[in-house]
Amino acid sequence: MRMPLTLVVLLFSFIGLSQKKQLQFFQTDWGRQISWDAFCEKTKAAGYDGIETWFPRDKKSQNELKTALEKYDLKVGFLNGTNKSIPFKESLKQYTAHFKTLVSWNPVYINCHTGSDFFTFEQNKAFIDAANKIAKESNIPIYHETHRGRFSFNLPDTKKYLSAIPELKLNLDISHWMVVHESLLQNQDKELEEIVNRSHHIHARVGHAEGPQVNDPEAPEWKKAVERHMDIWEKVIRKQWEGKDVFTITTEFGPADYMPTLPYTQLPVADQWKANVYMMKLLKERFNID
Repeated sequence: MRMPLTLVVLLFSFIGLSQKKQLQFFQTDWGRQISWDAFCEKTKAAGYDGIETWFPRDKKSQNELKTALEKYDLKVGFLNGTNKSIPFKESLKQYTAHFKTLVSWNPVYINCHTGSDFFTFEQNKAFIDAANKIAKESNIPIYHETHRGRFSFNLPDTKKYLSAIPELKLNLDISHWMVVHESLLQNQDKELEEIVNRSHHIHARVGHAEGPQVNDPEAPEWKKAVERHMDIWEKVIRKQWEGKDVFTITTEFGPADYMPTLPYTQLPVADQWKANVYMMKLLKERFNID
């Protein structure tokens, strides 16, 4: 039996679309103790597409970063943050001005630690509105990370901002909420629906009910926590793939002392780099990506 031509065209269109779907992985430079060149070489060799970093403060380091990114053909995602130690108006001005520098590098995205859990709704909204304005003008995506100590420190409050600001796009680091809500949010899938819909980037770190980072994601005792995070991340990725072909992810296990350490010696109990590469591997396997 011959298949109608229209069905053949639709079938091949679907196959073509499905083949285009990609994950781009960014490695955090959090805790980096080697040169930009060595770090970027190691990142590229591990199979990453780019790095995520705060913008270097001195010109020499900026030049070294740019050279290394070009040499190893790596993309960059930058961070920007609200300085909570200075008055609100001064902090907003500083936060807004810094975008100009970041945008000039044409990053893939900018991820923000936005506002404060001690600011008012309107104060936090001012930071979000400033970022959204710049995102529109520059055509560079700006995301706001779900993060302790920021406007997005918990699930219910973050939903209030999403309702009030249609342009608000999240970077979902749900490990923070696991410890804030002291659970793996097992019974909150309905509450998470809007979060899933508005998350455009992921920080792939695994938290648990008593902390924002398990000591080693490969350890069998953390299997339940890892699977819970993976299930939520998959919903986010598949939702965003409905409208775009590429979804970006930063593997963001942190160094000591964010990584648990042994007493007295302060030696980390696991390998940060290995943990991050493991998360990339798990996600690639989940989506059958080489």
